[in-house]
Amino acid sequence: MPRLAANLSMMFNELPFLDRFEAAAKAGFKAVEFLFPYEFPAAELKRRLDGAGLQQVLFNMPPGDWAGGERGIASLPGRQAAFRDGVKQALDYAAALDCRLVHCMAGIPPAGTPFATAAAVYAANLAWAAEQASSAGVKIAIEPINHRDMPGFHLNTMAQGAAVIAAIGAERIGLQFDIYHCQITEGDVTKRMEAHMPIIVHMQLADVPARNEPGTGELGWEFIFRRIDALGYQGWVGCEYRPAGETVAGLAWRARFGV
Repeated sequence: MPRLAANLSMMFNELPFLDRFEAAAKAGFKAVEFLFPYEFPAAELKRRLDGAGLQQVLFNMPPGDWAGGERGIASLPGRQAAFRDGVKQALDYAAALDCRLVHCMAGIPPAGTPFATAAAVYAANLAWAAEQASSAGVKIAIEPINHRDMPGFHLNTMAQGAAVIAAIGAERIGLQFDIYHCQITEGDVTKRMEAHMPIIVHMQLADVPARNEPGTGELGWEFIFRRIDALGYQGWVGCEYRPAGETVAGLAWRARFGV
């Protein structure tokens, strides 16, 4: 049975962020993930985790100017110094939260940037980040994201992600397999899952097309969950979806699909 982690950036939005930890634990979750921790002191986040008996399994590196439209800066030419500062900040939080996995968003290169240029910057930045993270006992995850939600995002397909991981080394960097993004960009979700399972370090779920909870869209979740088990996946599956209604009421899908 897949191990589910609540995504506190999307779920339990009826509550202030710091109160979502306890709410997730009361709803039966043993672990959480979220987008960015940097608005809050690491010590306070750790206090909330410990108080609720939760494990932190994933968060993202600083994304750059999120309000200005940046979605990560790893592939952006000229932002290497800011990227390295962000890696250091993320690793400080990872140590404080006892989190062994950090997601590095590829980003949206400026219009007119040749793909080869962005790819070279991305590879060099990831290699440096992976070396720093490995020394700290942390693994870097990279996630292909669809162009409908993030037009121009540098990393789109699972095969692209696998090629990057092969170049840098699967011992230091792994694939974040988001079922929602995969279905929109490529489809054939369980076959791609099967092909890349050896390098998958984290999974996330949401139904398509509205990014709500499983059972609200087009995907066959009974089969997907069976395949996750059959393929021997041992990591966490982040519930990175927007509840269609009230969060706790919407969690009935777990009983429906036996997870």
